[in-house]
Amino acid sequence: MNENIIHQNYSITQKDRNKAFKHPSFVLWFTGLSGSGKSTIANALEVELFKENKKVYVLDGDNIRMGINKGLGFSLEDRNENLRRIAEVSKLFVDAGIIVLAAFISPTIKDRKMVEEIVGEDQFFEIFVDTDLETCEKRDVKGLYQKARKGEIKNFTGIDSPYEKPENPDVHIRTEKESVEDAVRKLINFVKNISL
Repeated sequence: MNENIIHQNYSITQKDRNKAFKHPSFVLWFTGLSGSGKSTIANALEVELFKENKKVYVLDGDNIRMGINKGLGFSLEDRNENLRRIAEVSKLFVDAGIIVLAAFISPTIKDRKMVEEIVGEDQFFEIFVDTDLETCEKRDVKGLYQKARKGEIKNFTGIDSPYEKPENPDVHIRTEKESVEDAVRKLINFVKNISL
């Protein structure tokens, strides 16, 4: 760290905010292939948590790349920087007392471990939205898989770039067997067991 940069401590802490908001703050990290349903489930969960007066916010890959990560490409280095920045933003949100629902492919175990280390092990929960490649391609509303198959998009996860499934996710959602509503119910029950 630069010797001219000094960490500033503030009077109000994350613990103070959690107590005031009457819930803990943490990150639910949704990982899975493009088209798996990560953002759809995160959005539906946000609605339900918001109804319960929880301070909650969704961070989504496309939206982040339109702003804070605008200008980053899809090289390995840029993908790593993309996730590092998202992890740092998530950490700030958690400190602010907010439940973060982060929906990002984050294709490697190493990627997700880096995020966990930045956010904090006790505040990071991995949600595996498990959807097979065939189903994701059928749902391909953006036409990305089709472009990747034609060679118009290089290093596309699931086609010519690997996806490493989580080894032991905190919540495992199988979208071929579970509806969005089922997934949200499962996640609500999981969230209820996260204590202050």
